[in-house]
Amino acid sequence: MENNRGVAARSGPRPVASARPLSAARKQVLERLRDQPEPLTLASLVTATGLHENTMREHLTALVRRGLVRRHRAEPVGRGRPAWLYELTDEEPVGSEYAGLAAALATAVARTSDDPAGVAAVAGEEWGRELARNRGAAPLSPGDARGRVVDLLDDLGFTPETSPASPGEVRLTRCPLLEAAHRHPEVVCSVHLGIVRGALAEYGADPTGSTLLPFAEPGACILVLPLLDGEVAAGATGSGP
Repeated sequence: MENNRGVAARSGPRPVASARPLSAARKQVLERLRDQPEPLTLASLVTATGLHENTMREHLTALVRRGLVRRHRAEPVGRGRPAWLYELTDEEPVGSEYAGLAAALATAVARTSDDPAGVAAVAGEEWGRELARNRGAAPLSPGDARGRVVDLLDDLGFTPETSPASPGEVRLTRCPLLEAAHRHPEVVCSVHLGIVRGALAEYGADPTGSTLLPFAEPGACILVLPLLDGEVAAGATGSGP
């Protein structure tokens, strides 16, 4: 009987082996895919993480094999084979319908407007003013207005990071429309900068000088906000005693 049980165990389903811990790099890839409202291409993930394309492809293949990520072809656009899209398997993408609509609108603006960035900026400013009004906007000091705008960006999913050493610089470590921004940065990024400028204006601050640097560093865009009197830009040096 003991021998028979041993044979049966070997011929039946094998026990589930405990999964090996993920490396820090693969955890980073999963983190980039998590909370994104739409699947991402290989190129978008490379841009967002700063990893080499071949390294990213290797990580994605391993994550697909482990069942943590699934991939499917994007809709064909023009000639050539459509890109692969990647998304998590453990949850439905949040806001995918909104992301698809936003991507379609960005494509339409880019194709039909003589000034897509300008049109997008105006739309973003109106949106930013409305978002601020919905939060009970009131005239604030420039510093408070800037802090309120950073809070707004956090609520919108940008996960902003600030540092006292660089008061006018905000690292945006997430993008709620990363894939659309990668395809049409002149539209999507202009909308996002417009939101900042519109909200600043609604809070009573001067938005002049606010700038967005898309994909400025691995894993982040850089938002530059107007400095206040006495503040020094990052990297600036004094002129002596």
